[in-house]
Amino acid sequence: MYQTTLSHRSYRFRDLRDLMAKASPARSGDYLAEVAAESAEERMAAKMALADVPLKTFLQQVLIPYEDDEVTRLIIDSHDAAAFVEISHLTVGDFRDWLLSETTDSRVLARVAKGITPEMAAAVSKLMRNQDLILVAKKCRVITRFRNTIGLPGHMSVRLQPNHPTDNVQGIAASMLDGLLYGSGDAVIGINPASDSLPLLESLNYMLDDVISRFEIPTQSCILTHVTNTIRLIERGAPVDLVFQSIAGSEAANSGFGINLALLEEAQQAALSLKRGTLGDNVMYFETGQGSCLSANAHFGVDQQTCEARAYAIARRFSPLLVNTVVGFIGPEYLYDGKQIIRAGLEDHFCGKLLGVPLGCDVCYTNHAEADQDDMDTLLTLLAAAGLTFLIGVPGADDIMLNYQSTSFHDALYIRELLGLKHAPEFAVWLEKMKIIDGAGRIRDTRASHPLLSQLPQLGVQ
Repeated sequence: MYQTTLSHRSYRFRDLRDLMAKASPARSGDYLAEVAAESAEERMAAKMALADVPLKTFLQQVLIPYEDDEVTRLIIDSHDAAAFVEISHLTVGDFRDWLLSETTDSRVLARVAKGITPEMAAAVSKLMRNQDLILVAKKCRVITRFRNTIGLPGHMSVRLQPNHPTDNVQGIAASMLDGLLYGSGDAVIGINPASDSLPLLESLNYMLDDVISRFEIPTQSCILTHVTNTIRLIERGAPVDLVFQSIAGSEAANSGFGINLALLEEAQQAALSLKRGTLGDNVMYFETGQGSCLSANAHFGVDQQTCEARAYAIARRFSPLLVNTVVGFIGPEYLYDGKQIIRAGLEDHFCGKLLGVPLGCDVCYTNHAEADQDDMDTLLTLLAAAGLTFLIGVPGADDIMLNYQSTSFHDALYIRELLGLKHAPEFAVWLEKMKIIDGAGRIRDTRASHPLLSQLPQLGVQ
């Protein structure tokens, strides 16, 4: 039992799970799950009580039972006690102050990252204003490598997402080359296929490999299909760079995705066996999003943001190249409007980076949410200021296959110019060599004689 008094009224919270949920900023998913605070006053009371909870409590009182959930077991069994020592004496409120301290720099945060559990990260985020989330995330450094280097300070990468509603190879190739000519694609060239047909998935892998090899692009490709399909593609000898999978913060929710930790381990080992990375061996790519546990009826009374943070424990276990929250994709049932989406994006980015996960964000919304592109501009700008690892590049910001609104190649240009953010260094060298950017990193005018355009017919694009 946790309790506090506010305005001469006593508030009681039955356990740590209830306290965490009540302390969360208001969002539609928690109301749908019936775990949210009933008033702003109750929410503030919960925050006050949460601030006094020692960080050690999260190692003693788990939110989802250890015996019933392999994510909980992963969190507890992999906890680095030595890394935790530096912060073990702190309460959640003290932890916030410690994170914001000028003496807590990037090296200190890297040193304690493995001692922080997702629940600790989620708890402290609930006490933080947006500016706090931005400031601390900015101090976190998470660098990964496959064929290039992602996550360096002052850099930001872009996933080129050339989806097509019928998986038309010509349409995909055209969007892909369009993105490359705008300087996108250094995070990954990643396709969400409309079909699970193995021959089609195989042909897309070969097409991406052909483009990357032909133009000697220092980047990686990924077909965002179920992990079991990717394992089968590897067994067939397809040129697979990264293994993709959506993940969630409970074993039951992951079961709904048809996955478990053992399967992810198998996939990682299969990808590593190919040895396709030239600079590093970060071969995994994960996507997450607040509301996935609730949508699977597998949240166990835990608020959606804490469930989301627990997914990052899985990501951390497999040393991924990329992780991104698809922040506004699930819909207004979970994040109702622009304000909720913006806050969720900042929370996710903060928690992921604090845990040592290379977190990017699909800054997005669905057409039936109370949000618009101005909200996305705001979130993009705030995340980039916070040191966002990568964002998504979609032609015109309108994904015609997944039918949602994201960020465009032009949005990436805007944020690079605004904040002086550079491409992955190896990719920048290639862009300059290909005369796509100049020495200052600005996009150059492209003529019809450009090698990328002149070879379009060879890719079947007329």
